[in-house]
Amino acid sequence: MVICYIYPDMAAVNSSRILVSGVSGPIGEALLPSLKARGYTITRLVRDQPAGDGQVFWNPAQPLSPQSVSGFEAVIHLAGETIVGRWTKAKKARIRDSRVLGTRHLAEALAKATQPPRVLISASAIGYYGDRGEEILQEDSRSGTDFLSEVCREWEAASQPAVDAGIRTVQTRFGLALSPTGGALQKMLLPFRMGLGGKIGSGRQWWSWIDVKDLVGAIHHVLRSDLLRGPVNLVAPKPVRNDEFSKILATVLSRPSIFPMPAFAARLALGQMADELLLASQQVEPAKLIATGYSFQHADLKPALEAILQ
Repeated sequence: MVICYIYPDMAAVNSSRILVSGVSGPIGEALLPSLKARGYTITRLVRDQPAGDGQVFWNPAQPLSPQSVSGFEAVIHLAGETIVGRWTKAKKARIRDSRVLGTRHLAEALAKATQPPRVLISASAIGYYGDRGEEILQEDSRSGTDFLSEVCREWEAASQPAVDAGIRTVQTRFGLALSPTGGALQKMLLPFRMGLGGKIGSGRQWWSWIDVKDLVGAIHHVLRSDLLRGPVNLVAPKPVRNDEFSKILATVLSRPSIFPMPAFAARLALGQMADELLLASQQVEPAKLIATGYSFQHADLKPALEAILQ
C-alpha cells in the first residue's frame, strides 16, 4: 500500500529534479508520492542492473560516476542495510559499510559533478547518541560509545566531501518512525493485537518517535529551509517512556498491556540489537526543526497512533 501525504502548501509546485536512494523502505515509500505531488521529477538510485527509465544504477561499495549524479536540484539519500536481525560480525559489517561507503561514494561523486545539487539530505539516526538515560539530547549533544553510535558518527562524517564542495548538507537523525506500512510499529502490531504486548525491560527507557507523516513533512521542510545544515533530529517533540508507549498502543488497539518482555528475554532473542535499540534510553528533542518553524501534525503519541491505525 502506498500512501501520499498532502500538505497545506502543496500548491507550491516545484519542477526540479531530485535523486533519491533507498526508495523501497517505509520512509521512501511515503516520501516519493509526496515529492511527485509537489511536481518534482524523481530519479532513483537503484542496485538493479540494467537500470530503467528514471533510474541510475549504483553499487554503494564502489565509486559513482560524477556525470551520473549531475544536474539534480537535490539529493535525498536513505539507503542502508536494515538493522533488524541478530548482529553477527557479518551483519554489523553490512550495516556499517552500506551506510559509510555508500554515503562517501555518493558525496564524492556529487562534489565532483559539473552541476552539483543545491542540497544533500543524508539519513542518519538518533542511535548517534547511544543509551543516555534521563539526559535531554539535542543536535549538539555528544555521541555515544556503542556500535550504532560509531556507525552514525562514521555515516555522518562520510558526507564531508559534499560539505567541502559547498553543497548544503543535512544529516537527518531519524527517531522511531511510526508507519502503517512497515518498520518497528508493524512488527509490534501482531503481539499487541493478540493481547500479548507489554513493556520491554524496565519500561523506563525513553523512546523518541515520529509519525511518518511528520517525517515526510520534516524532509520537505529541510529541502526548502536554507538555514538548516548539519545534523537535524527528526523526532516528535514529546518522547515517551517505553511503558507509556506500550500502554497507549494497547489502548488504541483496545487490548491489554500485561505481558512484559524482561530484558534478559529481549537479549536472548535479539542479542546486542536489544540493548542498543529496545532497551536504550534516548530523550531527543527536535531543536532545529522547532527553531526553524516546523509545525508538527502529531506531537502527541495517542492521536498519532489513532490516525495510523484507524
